[in-house]
Amino acid sequence: MTQFTNPGVGTFTAWDYVIFASLFIISSAIGVFFAIKERKNATSREFLVGGKQMVCAPVALSLTASFMSAVTVLGGPSEVYRYGASFILFCIAFTFVVIFTAELFVPVFYRSGIASTYEYLELRFNKVIRVAATVIYILQTVLYTGVVVYAPALALNQVTGFNLWGSVFATGIVCTFYCTLGGLKAVVWTDVFQMIVMILGFLTVLIQGTIKLGGSSNMWKIARDGQRLNVFDFAVDPLRRHSFWTLAVGGTFTWLGIYGVNQSTIQRCISCKSEKHAKMALYLNLLGLWVIIVCAVFSGLVMYSYYVNCDPWTAGFISASDQLMPYFVMEILGYLPGLPGLFVACAFSGTLSTVAASINALATVTYEDFVKQCFPNVSEKTSTWISKGLCVVFGVVCTSMAVAASLMGGIIQMVKQAVLLKPITRGPQIISKSVCACGFLNIICK
Repeated sequence: MTQFTNPGVGTFTAWDYVIFASLFIISSAIGVFFAIKERKNATSREFLVGGKQMVCAPVALSLTASFMSAVTVLGGPSEVYRYGASFILFCIAFTFVVIFTAELFVPVFYRSGIASTYEYLELRFNKVIRVAATVIYILQTVLYTGVVVYAPALALNQVTGFNLWGSVFATGIVCTFYCTLGGLKAVVWTDVFQMIVMILGFLTVLIQGTIKLGGSSNMWKIARDGQRLNVFDFAVDPLRRHSFWTLAVGGTFTWLGIYGVNQSTIQRCISCKSEKHAKMALYLNLLGLWVIIVCAVFSGLVMYSYYVNCDPWTAGFISASDQLMPYFVMEILGYLPGLPGLFVACAFSGTLSTVAASINALATVTYEDFVKQCFPNVSEKTSTWISKGLCVVFGVVCTSMAVAASLMGGIIQMVKQAVLLKPITRGPQIISKSVCACGFLNIICK
């Protein structure tokens, strides 16, 4: 484990562990609450899609929490720190993505009355296409979920000293627990709680960081002098790391595939009690996306301004860019018991929401596309128990995948970068990530 040598950086205290543990305890309690509350409505439809009685507000927050995970909490500020605030152009991409999804995709899926998005493929083409797409989705989601659990835990462990495997297994166990007990309703409402934790974590860093800099005006001046506020770059060079075309236009096409047909997104949209609520959930979710992106951008600018004369990466205090944000947090909040724990809870809130949504979506497509097709006449009680069993199975599989990710040696370092900077490294940016070093912050520590 990498140990930092900067004496000004604090370490985790008992209060930090208490705050972090509270995230898991409350999330589990929500699962128990819905298990008790919905025990008389024990049907597979109730368990997997909330009985199609969800309203727009919690679904909107759930969508935001699931797709703005630890990827954004750790990778977003680091990207802004290194390359500037052009990351905020994703707000434009998300705007078009949400509009297209709400007006083009959701009406088709909602009116079809399906629970699995891949059922539409059978309606449109044939059963072979449906099965093939479902298998590919399951494999891809299990692989991604495993890495998205391990990579943030590793980054936080190397900087804060937080127990790596304790956090990995706690994530898998807690997500499996409340997914299995409470179904989609528990997933959605825990996402609401976790979204609040994410916002609080970001605000804590922004407020304390701004105070350390002597005010926002100093931050703006340093960021402007360092050319971190050059947002709009209309260059058409495909090897350019960031430009308007790759972020706003390329980001739209990339995220449209994620939002428009992703099982996790569509499943929560069709869980709404009406098509109007489904559309409103997406538009409210857009506001949440804007808030998280703005928080990530400003955190990156504050971090850059703070380290303008001493880059911890160049100085050797950290070994990878995805450790920048947790290192910064430990330096400015390490002497305040509980606040570093709040930030770690912020990062893991994103992880929990992503993993829980994945487990629930995997259980849904497996039941709808395989179990239900093979055993169409099972009773409601049996189907509910099968659905719960699938949640347990996929919870174990995803956690096991996180363990497998740790055994990949050097490969995991590349995968980790791809996961933590997922919004950046999709589409045209995949090429520029490995080729373009323009704008890389290379400050000699004075």
